[in-house]
Order: sequence, then structure tokens, then C-alpha cells
Amino acid sequence: MKSNWPTWLRRGPLEIVACIVIALGIFMMLQPFALVLYTYSFVTTLAGVILFTIVSKFPK
Repeated sequence: MKSNWPTWLRRGPLEIVACIVIALGIFMMLQPFALVLYTYSFVTTLAGVILFTIVSKFPK
């Protein structure tokens, strides 16, 4: 069945974005250089997980 959703709002591209945000948060958590990155790493990872959870309900 054809969906009326725009292509950029489909599950595939946004799941990739969510995975990139999660990976960025984990990188921020594990890097030893900047304390400000470590400070926001949990919030970034959590935002990625929430985004992934919401996007997984979107149509293919």
C-alpha cells in the first residue's frame, strides 16, 4: 500500500539518523578530551534512543 508520507519521513532514513545520534552519544561518553562532550553524552544517547523508538513506529 502506498503511503502519503514524504520520503524523508520514512522509517529507513530516520532510523539511520537515530543510530548516528546514538553512536555520537556513545563516542562523546568514551572520549577522554573534552569534559563538555562527556557532560552531554547521556542526554545525546537518550535522545537518540527516544528518536529511534518513535521512528520505529513510522511506515516503511
